[in-house]
Order: sequence, then structure tokens, then C-alpha cells
Amino acid sequence: MKFKAFLKRKDIEISLRRYGIDALAAMAKGLFCTLLVGTILDTLGTQLHIGFLNAVICTIGSGEAAKAYTIGGLASAMVGPAMAVAIGTALHAPGMVLFSLIPVGFATNALGGAGGPLSVYFIAVIASEFGKAVSGETKVDILVTPIVTILVGIGLAYLIAAPIGKAASAIGWFIVWATKLQPFLMGILVSVVVGIVLTLPISSAAICAALSLTGLAGGAAVAGCCANMIGFAVISFAENGWGGVVSQGLGTSMLQMGNIVRNPKVWIPAIVTSAITGPISTCVFHMEMNGSPVSSGMGTCGLVGPIGVWTGWVSPSDAAIANGATAIQPGFVDWLGLVLICFVLPAVLSWIFGKICRKIGWIKPGDLKLDD
Repeated sequence: MKFKAFLKRKDIEISLRRYGIDALAAMAKGLFCTLLVGTILDTLGTQLHIGFLNAVICTIGSGEAAKAYTIGGLASAMVGPAMAVAIGTALHAPGMVLFSLIPVGFATNALGGAGGPLSVYFIAVIASEFGKAVSGETKVDILVTPIVTILVGIGLAYLIAAPIGKAASAIGWFIVWATKLQPFLMGILVSVVVGIVLTLPISSAAICAALSLTGLAGGAAVAGCCANMIGFAVISFAENGWGGVVSQGLGTSMLQMGNIVRNPKVWIPAIVTSAITGPISTCVFHMEMNGSPVSSGMGTCGLVGPIGVWTGWVSPSDAAIANGATAIQPGFVDWLGLVLICFVLPAVLSWIFGKICRKIGWIKPGDLKLDD
């Protein structure tokens, strides 16, 4: 009982929601604000010849080890600290713990390699909770809290970041390999599963990033996410109007979770649509998402998914290059596939399936109304 009281006093909540939903969602925001935005800025600078985005801001190191950084490059380099601090924020960590998570995130992401995001997730959660446990418990808190947080975090990173990273990379590599081998079946599976995860209160972006999901599998993931976001925006237009189109089509289909719980059948049009657009993406247009892996799980949220496909064409991410990607000059078919898979087909197919579901009574008026 004393231990439970201590955990409650320290706001240490061991629950699926705190760790599996809140922490993952926060990690995705950290990824978005650094790695993803940095990639977009670098791509815009290169493709549109924007001088200040191409300019070297600073050079770190010397000799052959020297590395030049642009604005986007600096943003991307801070992905580890950003993820760790974001996770700490979701876990309600106090300031001293949050600041101490900066070196923890940096070290963990570096040691985790391609699977760095998953390593950061696990280790930042543990380091945060240990830091919270000792925070404010001594008269020398200014020393104890950062020392404990950093030692626990970097110590764990040294021991387990690389194995976690390799395991995540292996799973991601298997999905990418299986999609190449069986593009039709895996196109359906990846599209449907990632689309469902996107709509659930779980971060599909963080999961895709943790697995380094790129290539055809990344394209199928983008298709599934777009099917859910555009799908719900279209089939709920009667209830929510243009405001619902924007909030769901450019925001998140997660807004429909309450309605899905009340009537799971409202999810049928989006899921069936994703089962169709996924294999069309992999088998017909061979659409690959070779930008930052986080883009695979974003869909049309801020147009991140389509932008990820574009950046992957002209400047593949390191994760995509590790899976064999190379830069291409997109042609008409590539652009056609992108527009159809991300926007047109999700809108048309979900509208058709939505009409059918309404006609047979599976979806009734008001079932898709968003709360004001």
C-alpha cells in the first residue's frame, strides 16, 4: 500500500493509456517537429533553390569527421532529444527531469541506429519514471534528479538501445521485404492495419517511425491512413460539413473514435476502402514512401503523407536508403498514383461504401456527428 501511495504521489501511472497512447502520441510530435520538418525544409531548399534553406549554418567536428548542417539538418539532428522530452512531457515529468532527458534522448537515438525511435521510447519512459521518483525527495534535488535521470537513461541506452534498434529494424525490414515479395496481400494487410491504428488513439506515425517503414510498405501505409482520414471526412459530410472535412481530412480521423465505439459499423467504408487502395498502391502504381518513415503513418494530416512520398522521390531518407531506395525523377504515372491513392480513390470509394451502409441501415443519420 505504501508503494502504491508513493506512485500516486509521484504521478507514476503504470497503464496502457499512459505508456501506450499518451507517450507514443507525444513521441510522434517530437519526431514531427524535428526529423520530419527538417526533411521537408531540406527538400524545399534543394528543389526550389531557396538559398537560406540550402546554406550551411554551422559545421560540427573537424577534418574528415566534420559535418555541415543546414537549418533542416540541425532540426533533424535533434530528433532524439525532442522525442525524449516529448515523452517526458506526456508522463508529466517535472522540469529537472525533462531537461535531463535531452542527453538521454540524444545518446539513445545515436546508439539505437535505424531503430533509434523505438529505443528512445522505451528508455525515455524508464528514465522519466526514475527521475520523477527521486525528484523533490532530497535537499540536493538539483544534483540528484538530473544525475539519476541521466545515469539510468544513458546506462540503459548503452546496454539495450542497440539490441532494441536492431530488433525494430529487423521487423521493419521483414515487412518491407514481405511487401516486395507479396505486394497484393501485404498491400491489403499493411494498409488496413496502419489505417486502423491511425484512427485508434495510438500513434501510427510513431509506430511507422520505430519500424523504419518505407518503400512499398510505406506507400501502402500512406494509402491506409489516407483512406481513413479522407474516408471519414467524406462520409460524415452530411453531419459535419466543411468543418468536418478539414478537421478529419487534414487533422485526424481519431475524432470519430467516440462514434466508432457507439457504432463500429461506421468504420466499414474506410476499412474497405483501405483494403482496396493498399494493393492498388503496391501493385498498380508501385507507390513507395521513401521519405522519413514517420510520414508513412501520417496520412493527409497536414499533407505529411503525400509530402513524404514526394521527398522520398527526390531525396530518400537514410532509412529508405538502407532498404535500397534511390532518388528518382517522378513521371506522370507517379504523380497520378499519388493523387489517386491519397485523395481521389479514398473520397470516391468511401462515398460509395458509405452510401451502401446508409442504405442498408448500418449507418444512421447522426452516427458520424462530431462533438461540438
